[in-house]
Amino acid sequence: MNTVEPKSKALDEFAGNLKSLPQRFRESAFRTGAPTTDRTRSTFVFGNVFLHLHAVRTHRWSLRWTTTMGLGIMSVSAFLIALVTGVMLMFYYKPYPEAAYQSIKDIHFVVPTGRLIRNLHRWSANIMVIAVILHMARAFYTAAYRRPREYNWLMGIGLLVVTLGLSFTGYLLPWDQLAYWAITIGANIAQSPREITDALGITEYFDPGGFQRLLLLGSDQVGAEALIRFYLLHVMILPLGLAALMAVHFWRIRKDGGMVRPVDADAQLARQGGETYPVFTEAPAKTYQLAAIVRGRTPQTGRGPENTVPSMPHLFYAELGVLMLTLLVCLALSLVSDAPLKELANPSVPENPAKAPWYFLGLQELVSFSAFMGGIGIPMIVLVGLGLIPYLDRETEGTGQWFGGPGGWPLVRLSMVVGLCAPTVIEAFAIRFGWLREWFPAIPQLIVTAINPATILTAIYALYSLWCIRRYGSVRAGALALFTCFLCGFLVLTIIGTYFRGPNWVFYWSPAEWPKH
Repeated sequence: MNTVEPKSKALDEFAGNLKSLPQRFRESAFRTGAPTTDRTRSTFVFGNVFLHLHAVRTHRWSLRWTTTMGLGIMSVSAFLIALVTGVMLMFYYKPYPEAAYQSIKDIHFVVPTGRLIRNLHRWSANIMVIAVILHMARAFYTAAYRRPREYNWLMGIGLLVVTLGLSFTGYLLPWDQLAYWAITIGANIAQSPREITDALGITEYFDPGGFQRLLLLGSDQVGAEALIRFYLLHVMILPLGLAALMAVHFWRIRKDGGMVRPVDADAQLARQGGETYPVFTEAPAKTYQLAAIVRGRTPQTGRGPENTVPSMPHLFYAELGVLMLTLLVCLALSLVSDAPLKELANPSVPENPAKAPWYFLGLQELVSFSAFMGGIGIPMIVLVGLGLIPYLDRETEGTGQWFGGPGGWPLVRLSMVVGLCAPTVIEAFAIRFGWLREWFPAIPQLIVTAINPATILTAIYALYSLWCIRRYGSVRAGALALFTCFLCGFLVLTIIGTYFRGPNWVFYWSPAEWPKH
C-alpha cells in the first residue's frame, strides 16, 4: 500500500491553505467583498456591528457642512481620543492619595511621551464639553427636538450631564491643590440644600445636603474615599453610561428618519444644481408581491430615495475627516499648552482663589450669592426646562432650518442683546454695591436664597420669553428667546468667573491688581 502519495497531497493541501489564509480571513471578516455597488454597500453597513447604527443611505442635505457642522461627530471623536489616552494613562496612574500626585509627575516628566498623552487627554475632554454644548445648541436652533425626535433630545440632555460628570470626576485625579480645592467647592455645592434646611431648623431630621456630600465624597472631607470614588466613576461607570446613551442616541437618529431637514430640502438642493448621484447603481435582482398595502407610521413614510447617497463611503468619509480634524486640533493644543499641575494637595493651605473647572465657573459666580440657588436650584430649572421644550413646542414651521420659526434670526439677535446685557448689569450692580447680606446683615437666609442675582436673572429671562410668546403668538419664539438668553448668560458669567475673580472671590480687572503676599 502506497502512503507517500496521500501524505504528499495532504502537505500540498496544507501549503495551499496556508497560502490562501489572508484571502480566506478577509472573506470571513468581510463577507460581501469590496463595497463597490449599492447592494454591497448596503450589506456592508448591515453586516457591521458598529456601522449598522447608520442608515444605508444618507440624504444629501445631511452631508452639507452647514447642516450639522460636524459637531456630533466631533463630540464622539473627542470622546474616543480621551478614551484611548485615558487607558494609556491608567497603566501608570495610582488612585490613592499617597501616590496619585507622584504618579502624575512621573507621567508628566519621566514616562516617554507621557506629557503629550496627558495633554491630549485634557484637551480632548475640554473639546468634548465644548462640542456637546454647541451640538445641543445646533439641534435646538434647527428645531431638531420636534416630533418624532423628542426622546432623542432627552438622550442628548443625558449625554451633556454625563459629559460634565466625566470631566468633573477627572479633575480630582491629579491630587494637586487645583484639583483638591475645586472638588471641595463641588462638595460644598452638593451640601448647599443645608442653606434651606438650616434656615428652617430641620437639618437634624432631614438633611439631603449632607447625604449628597457623603454620597459624593464617601466621607466628611475630600480624602482617599473621594479619590477612589471619583476614579471608578471616571474610568468605568460614567464611560459605560456614556457609551450606552450614545448607542441609543445614534440608533434613534436612524429610526427617527435621519438628520432633521426642511420639508423643501429636495427643492432647495435642486435649485443649487450640481452633479446628482443616481438613486440606484444596479437593477434590483428580486421582485416582491404584497397581498395588501397599508400606510406606515415610521418617519420614513412618504420619503423616497431621491437625493440620497450610500452612507458607505460618503457619510463615513465625512466622519473620518471630522475625526482627523479633531485629532489635529487636540494635538496642536497639546503641543503648545500643558495640562496644569500645581503643588501637592494640602487641606491646611486653601487655594485662593479656589476655582471650579471652567464649565462650572458660571455656577460658581452665582454660588457666591446663594449656594443652593446658584449650584442646584437654577441648574435644575434649566435642565427641566430643556427637557420640556419638545413637549411644549408642537409647531412645525421652521423645522430643519437655522433659527426657523416665528421671529427667526432677528428674534435671536434681540435675545442675544438681552441675554448679554442682563447678567452684565446685574453683576456690575452686585459687584459695585453688594447684595442683601451686605446691606442687612441680620436678614433671614431664606430671603437671600429667594432674592439674589441668580433668581433675578432667571426671572428676567422668563418674563422676556413670555413676552416673546405673546408678541409672536408662538411657543417656538419663546423657546428661542429663553434658550439664547441662558446661553449668553452662561457665557458672561463664565468669563467673569474665569478672568475677573481673584483672591476671596473679589472682582479685579486684571491679575496684576491682586494683593501681593
